[in-house]
Amino acid sequence: MSDENLYRLGDSTAVEPLVNNWVAWSHVISPVASSLHLQNYQIDVLQSFLKEPKVHVDACRVPHLRSGRFVNIPEFRVPEVRAFLAETEVKQQKNLQFAKSLIDFHNYLVQKANGHSLESYYAELPSELRGYVELVYDYYNRPTVRFFESLLYESDYFDTSLHSLRLFRQTHDNSRPFFMNTPRLPAKGQIRWEVPFESPLIDELFKLDSAPKPLGHLREMLDLKPADEEVLLPLLSADPYCARKKREGSGVFINYLGHACVLIEWNGISILTDPCIGLKPVKGGVERFTYKDLPEKLDYVLITHNHHDHFCLESLLRLRHKIDCLVVPRSFGILYGDLSLKLLAKKVGFKNVVELETLESIKLSDGEIIAIPFMGEHADLSHGKTAYVVRAGSTQTLFAADSDCLDVRMYQHIHKVLGPIQTVFLGMECVGAPLSWSCGTFLPRKPEHSINQSRRYKGCDSTRGLSILEAVGAQRIYIYAMGLEPWLEHLLGLAYTAEATQIKEARKLLSAARERGFSDAKLLTNKAEIHLMNHA
Repeated sequence: MSDENLYRLGDSTAVEPLVNNWVAWSHVISPVASSLHLQNYQIDVLQSFLKEPKVHVDACRVPHLRSGRFVNIPEFRVPEVRAFLAETEVKQQKNLQFAKSLIDFHNYLVQKANGHSLESYYAELPSELRGYVELVYDYYNRPTVRFFESLLYESDYFDTSLHSLRLFRQTHDNSRPFFMNTPRLPAKGQIRWEVPFESPLIDELFKLDSAPKPLGHLREMLDLKPADEEVLLPLLSADPYCARKKREGSGVFINYLGHACVLIEWNGISILTDPCIGLKPVKGGVERFTYKDLPEKLDYVLITHNHHDHFCLESLLRLRHKIDCLVVPRSFGILYGDLSLKLLAKKVGFKNVVELETLESIKLSDGEIIAIPFMGEHADLSHGKTAYVVRAGSTQTLFAADSDCLDVRMYQHIHKVLGPIQTVFLGMECVGAPLSWSCGTFLPRKPEHSINQSRRYKGCDSTRGLSILEAVGAQRIYIYAMGLEPWLEHLLGLAYTAEATQIKEARKLLSAARERGFSDAKLLTNKAEIHLMNHA
């Protein structure tokens, strides 16, 4: 086939990064996390599916069960799943043994070590862990295993040959299975591109929108045969590229792109928070901003924490060629589930990654990006996370993500240090998943039911949200949609109704803010444009 047209990616073309055919997120990339997740989640859920596939398929038809441990694959594909599981157990045998050795040794260490020197235990380390760990106590003589994460990225436990991209057309907003529980098996109309995430070829693919290429060039880049062009062509568009107009005017311009993703433009600077961006599906869907509504350059991208809907690798890889500086929170590095986003980001191809500690900042022209504490949301586990205050002239805006106001005094201290913060963006997932939902794979022992239910990944309810607003002197509150955008269903699986506790609490907070004379108070969904003027 000969074609002299120039092509860009189609508006409905999704490019989903995969690790061994599972959707890529932080817990399947970082070596310790990925090994534990492989053994304690992926293998487990596939074995369960093979025992009772109909139970899994039926459960996935129930909205509130879609994000549970149920594989959303038709029963007739059971032989493929069985073969995939067998192949995985062979291909990732080293990671499986690493995970088993870690949990067995950690349990043994907790049972035996009683506050005396840990030196003798190094000789008892399994070979899989030797040279990669330090054994340490807390101040109550409780032992744990601390990893040298950088060394593990240079080991056999980090295998970029498992990386690939899946290109396909997004037919409608909720056409994808839930990201964590269902591997992406091969299917018609899709292209699998075996490429390490760090490869600069990925940037070349995503530059197509502003620099379209001939069909033959794209085929060669994706390592396709001429016969594959009939699959490739529907994923492309020959429509001309239309550059986004530069923002003009005074004040701070804010575009809400869904969930916790907000674009801030001011004084020639562009800042994007927690990018998790929707496509325009083939079959319509609600109006939204997409990748083409972003500027040609993103000066700063701010990541609040490593949950899959905030450190969203699908969006981050697509934007990598535009991002000048990726800003991430610093991890504490004591708990092995507290992986370093800086290390991870560099290992997937980001060159300029900056970690910020509390009250560290990045100076702008008459402005600043300031890191402040982010409390809650992580089931009382220590994790790297930060909220950000963006100061543009005299206007300050807090991007609090899923922060929970566990101690209002912290926000009062922030007010004292930074002054009034006029605008707050906040998530209000005030119920949250239990402890074992995403971090259960890290726990050496299964938690008791009461503990599992008590400790949740949750943010503010209306009372705590109002405490934040009053403490920082806010005048405007914008609550992000917490999964109401349909294109995020495969990442969040929340299936809220108007009677959901989270929605009721959001409305309570908005009502309380309006009663107090706030100049604006909204629950944002899909898209919004906000213009803030500097204060005298």
